Amino acid sequence: MNVGFIHLGCSKNLVDTEMTIGLFKQNDYHIVNNPEEADILVINTCGFIESAKEEAINTILEMAEYKKKRCRYLIAMGCLVQRYKEELKQAIPEVDLWIKYDSYDTIWEQIEEVIKPEKVEKRNLAFLDRVITTGQNYAYLRIAEGCSNFCTYCAIPKIRGKFISRKMEEILEEAEKLAKEGYKELIVIAQDTTKYGIDLYQEPKLAELLRKLCKVEGIKWIRFLYAYPETITEELIQVVKEEDKICKYFDIPIQHISDSVLKRMNRKSNGDSIRKVIEKLRKEIPDVVIRTTVMVGFPGETKEDFEELYEFVKEAKFDRLGTFSYSKEEGTPAEKLPNQIHPMTKKSRYNKIMQLQQKIVEQKQEEMLGKKLEVLIETKTFDNQYYVGRSTREVPDIDGLIYVEMTEEELQGKFVTCQITETQGYDLIGKNEIED
Repeated sequence: MNVGFIHLGCSKNLVDTEMTIGLFKQNDYHIVNNPEEADILVINTCGFIESAKEEAINTILEMAEYKKKRCRYLIAMGCLVQRYKEELKQAIPEVDLWIKYDSYDTIWEQIEEVIKPEKVEKRNLAFLDRVITTGQNYAYLRIAEGCSNFCTYCAIPKIRGKFISRKMEEILEEAEKLAKEGYKELIVIAQDTTKYGIDLYQEPKLAELLRKLCKVEGIKWIRFLYAYPETITEELIQVVKEEDKICKYFDIPIQHISDSVLKRMNRKSNGDSIRKVIEKLRKEIPDVVIRTTVMVGFPGETKEDFEELYEFVKEAKFDRLGTFSYSKEEGTPAEKLPNQIHPMTKKSRYNKIMQLQQKIVEQKQEEMLGKKLEVLIETKTFDNQYYVGRSTREVPDIDGLIYVEMTEEELQGKFVTCQITETQGYDLIGKNEIED
């Protein structure tokens, strides 16, 4: 049978998709990219915010149309199913199987009971068996499940459960396997990577894990995402500073800078501690790239709160910044907070932050002119005019790209020293010479 997959949501959810693909391949199913060729369609959903829920439902309905053609079985799994399984079963009867996140330990039993009732095999999702879907150059390395931060706006602890670290030896085994398979970059992820190990070893272990990952032969770049400001330790900063393999890149979701807003969000940091962390990072690692996310329109956010955030963004000059308008999520404490902000006010504040950041980005990009960067070439433009790649400064699918002038020599999958000659929005253009 042919199986097609539709993945929605974050990179952490993508790892679940990859493990599920691995399960089907182990059982001799053929994976296809075209839903018209699929006998089975599997949709891994996101249910984080309202727009993601709408996208997931629309995708399920779209895939349900293929049951009028070749598709025999439609399966939906993931975060949206975890939150709304019973309601979805009633609303979309075309789906043959709904798999909640907390029942992944019996995922193959559930699948086989629907597809082959006479043959039920007990199998588990396994990191070592997953099929990487991100190409040949990089792979995500998920080091923990769930979240225990309980920010008042966020449904993730309710969907994915409490924060549970993976054993370090298991993570290192997976990293070794990925290196042997030819992956050059590992992107370490969790909902809060800086809390890795606290539940398992009673102390933070991310710094130790990163040092051990640096010893894995074949891996050239290692980066980690989602470092909460209150758990960025001196030890972690020194590891990033000292280890050549670790990208000098911190993704720090601060959400806000106003103490009153941070308190209502149930964030563990305050404005002063956030400022000190950023100052320390730039002092210890002068070429560090700092990315953050901020939220506007949280319940009770006053004009003064927003102005404080605006001035902070102007002052901090983040290399990368994403802005979100608060989304009222069912079942979260923030849903019931007073002083909900009008949608037009949220939109206005969002636009002001993004316009400010655009100016900052233009300035940052101009500063890159003439600099030399190590670039991993990943693909080509459709017109074969440029190679397309990234440096240690860019996270896949999040940040900009680097366009490198085409040469006669084939460079895909290679590391190139590139001198930046032009800027184009969030992207850079440069010339190259191949490294030894």
